[in-house]
Amino acid sequence: MNWKTIFRSFKNKDMQKRLLIVLGIIIAYRFLAHIPVPLAEPTQLKEVINSVVGGSDFGGFLNLLSGGALAQFSIVLVGMSPFITASIITQLLTKAIPSLEELHKDGESGRRKINQWTRMLAVPLAIVQSIAFIYILRQTVLAGNTTALGDPTPIEWIVAVTAMTAGSMLLMWLGELITEQGIGNGISLIIFAGIISQLPNTLATIGNSLFDTTQGTLSVFGWFSVPVNPLAFWVTLGVAVASLLVLYMLVKINEAQRIITINYAKRVQGNSSYGGVKSILPVKLIAAGVIPVIFAVAFLSLPAFIGQVIKATGNPAYLTLANNLISWFQTPQPGAFTGDTLSALVYPASYFVLVILFTYFYTGIVFNANEIAENLQKQGGFVEGVRPGIQTEKYLSRTVNRLILFGSIALGLIAVMPFGAEYIFAQLGVNASNLAIGGTGLLIVVSVGLESLRQINSRALMVTYDDYK
Repeated sequence: MNWKTIFRSFKNKDMQKRLLIVLGIIIAYRFLAHIPVPLAEPTQLKEVINSVVGGSDFGGFLNLLSGGALAQFSIVLVGMSPFITASIITQLLTKAIPSLEELHKDGESGRRKINQWTRMLAVPLAIVQSIAFIYILRQTVLAGNTTALGDPTPIEWIVAVTAMTAGSMLLMWLGELITEQGIGNGISLIIFAGIISQLPNTLATIGNSLFDTTQGTLSVFGWFSVPVNPLAFWVTLGVAVASLLVLYMLVKINEAQRIITINYAKRVQGNSSYGGVKSILPVKLIAAGVIPVIFAVAFLSLPAFIGQVIKATGNPAYLTLANNLISWFQTPQPGAFTGDTLSALVYPASYFVLVILFTYFYTGIVFNANEIAENLQKQGGFVEGVRPGIQTEKYLSRTVNRLILFGSIALGLIAVMPFGAEYIFAQLGVNASNLAIGGTGLLIVVSVGLESLRQINSRALMVTYDDYK
């Protein structure tokens, strides 16, 4: 990362314009996250939802990814989930249906059509999720507080669902506007902004527990005392050191790449000769970036969400299934995550497996070995010791699969590492119920930050190219 080039690019008008547009869109998103759904009196509704969110890891996790929109019951509560789900569906169909795969290979026009179908598919998904959120809220969350949310009329249902669906589509549009600026993926940056927005509250909570001296103060070698909570100090220090180590590992894994040397045959056309040079083909260890983690989190939120919907119906025949889905597919609480029950391992095990599967799946989309091999053959390029064409394709596929195997396992281990830390803290009697939430947030923030910095660096090289003499 060339920081001098990046800072020099800030003087460029085009760079300033792009950065200001992205910053303005993120600020607009944060304003939208505080606009409540027109369903009840906002103050009473917020108080009840806050009490529910604070008592549930699943609610806290959804609140984290939505940037606090769940606690506010905002119009952007549904967030990017419908678009992410629609993207997964269309990408699976692209691989399964030959006509869609041909359309994808047609170039920019084909991909534009697929993107348009993805947006259209996101609309009904947003409607369904909006109805489900309101239904769960009314039947389960506010069951004992009928004054905060009465029986909505059909018009109120239509207005509320329309507002939440429009908020989700507006968020999707804002994400695409960010992507068009060329300094980061819009979906990832919006999720990034939502997680970062919760940082002040997290720091305030840590600060309050750290300076709570009701249980004593920290003694330094018996010489003097520091007015901090001893247990909170050592827990905070341990988490900070572990976070730095995870941060270092994440940066190394994200930046790691395999360099493949490409040779170009020498060709003579008229009085000029071409080729006879070497170049490189860098293959990243994790070519999919943070997308597998976001996909895995979005996918894992569905079973617990379905369980909440089934439970809200009140049908006793499905109550056991609903309770199992909710208990299995939510972040395990420290009291339950002690190894006494195997159900506590369902979520971290599923998380680990899904991160690996989505890494393979998305890398297969962004890295097309067949297309790269064909382009190299057309340009007269070849890998030393490998025949052009099918043999090059097999070589590239084999190389990428080996890299993905190691990279996806490493990414999965980092993703589930906070659950292991929760188990250790639970054995020590320390409540660290939000540690796994913070670990997933850190994973997304670091990966998105690195990818955005890489794109900013590329843009900075473009706008400062003329400065080099």
